[in-house]
Amino acid sequence: MTEIRLSSPLKEEEILKLKAGDRVSLSGIVYSARDAAHKRMEEALSAGKELPFDIKNNIIYYMGPSPARPGQVIGAAGPTTASRMDKYTPRLLDLGLKGMIGKGKRTEEVHEAIVRNHAVYFAAIGGAGALLSKCIKRSEVIAYDDLGTEAIRRLEIEDFPCIVVIDPTGKDLYRLTSETVVS
Repeated sequence: MTEIRLSSPLKEEEILKLKAGDRVSLSGIVYSARDAAHKRMEEALSAGKELPFDIKNNIIYYMGPSPARPGQVIGAAGPTTASRMDKYTPRLLDLGLKGMIGKGKRTEEVHEAIVRNHAVYFAAIGGAGALLSKCIKRSEVIAYDDLGTEAIRRLEIEDFPCIVVIDPTGKDLYRLTSETVVS
């Protein structure tokens, strides 16, 4: 299987080529945000305010790092369960978000929003936070510093390994795998 190299911000023509199960190496800029940050972004949007970063064509990594040790850019940086962000995700996708990195299954509403917006959901390997942190070259808190590990960070990543779980046509690796096992 060939590894696909992508840069973020994402380009729609590249996203449309992705298929569930593709291995991807991501480089560029991604933003970390978890539950509390998503709630704040939803509150900002509902109040008519702008988001703390330009969401268009960008990727959100569902991650809250552990503290960095001396000489490190960031601590362990493994993915968190994506379904906790599902109630906020369709709106963000409709505003131009093109990718998400997390772990676990997504709701039908998220599937529909991924297809509608030609977006993609990637999975990173849970339990490999120390390894994944080595792919993060810079980390800067850009919003909601009071949330600690759940603050929004701008991350510069290089060769970050992930797998396409839900592609822009709605094919879902988890569903394909369970159908294969059941057959």
